[in-house]
Amino acid sequence: MSRVAELDVVDAHVHFWDPSLLRYPWHSGQPALQRAYLPEDYAPLTNGTVDAVVFVQAECEPSKSGREVQWVERLAARERRIIGIVAFVDMLDERSRSQSLERLAQSPLVVGIRHNIQGNDAGFAVQDAFVRGVRDVGERGLTFDLCITADQLDETTELVSQCPGTRFVLDHCGKPAIRDDAYDAWAEALERLAWHDEVHCKLSGLLTEARPDQQNVEGVRRYGEQVTRCFGPARMIYGSDWPVSVLGGGVERWRSITDELAAPWSAEERHAFYSGNALRFYGLNEKTHG
Repeated sequence: MSRVAELDVVDAHVHFWDPSLLRYPWHSGQPALQRAYLPEDYAPLTNGTVDAVVFVQAECEPSKSGREVQWVERLAARERRIIGIVAFVDMLDERSRSQSLERLAQSPLVVGIRHNIQGNDAGFAVQDAFVRGVRDVGERGLTFDLCITADQLDETTELVSQCPGTRFVLDHCGKPAIRDDAYDAWAEALERLAWHDEVHCKLSGLLTEARPDQQNVEGVRRYGEQVTRCFGPARMIYGSDWPVSVLGGGVERWRSITDELAAPWSAEERHAFYSGNALRFYGLNEKTHG
């Protein structure tokens, strides 16, 4: 493979896991996810419709997150199309946080950090320790993935405002409750977050927030169009959320939806969305992969 700048499609939100190696407590109650999902199982890589992927931490037991990074580094040694890792670091563990960030910053594959805000009580992301941790992420030259639900958008906007030196990407469009037709409050809060130029947004994960009858382009169109109004193609990044996306119809269905949503854009805007923005945001443009 030549320079990453030449890639046409980068999937910037992919998970791999093997439950025989690491435990993922959140898989409980989701039998479709309770098996190994490895690079050779990801059809867009094997059929060539995706040129490269960014691995995003998959919420294994927090104490094993270092082992997860090491495992993905081994996967990447044989599958060179894994071009980046977003790793977990506990933002609240101030005793070990700096050491963990320092170690991860030395890895040529680690490009970002994620500590999920989703599922925590109100105020979680604006605790002093969390804010200090996210600032430290930016000072190390790493990015921060924001995994939240729609009700946490305003809190997340406050976090962003307190961390001007950190670059952020919003995962899964802030997880609007599409299944409940909850649009207006999400749309307004998303616009407030998008006022911060250092925030990008992954167009990903919408189908798993929808009812079965909404898992199609018309079911999610107004959500995708609001993301486009708020961030524009210059700050939008393609992600499949595989293999979680198997719960919402699969990667092929999601790709057909994003293709339709992006159809009115210029060729340059579509290329930016599908590859250039991810490469730029995660700082991958200078890397080569043979």
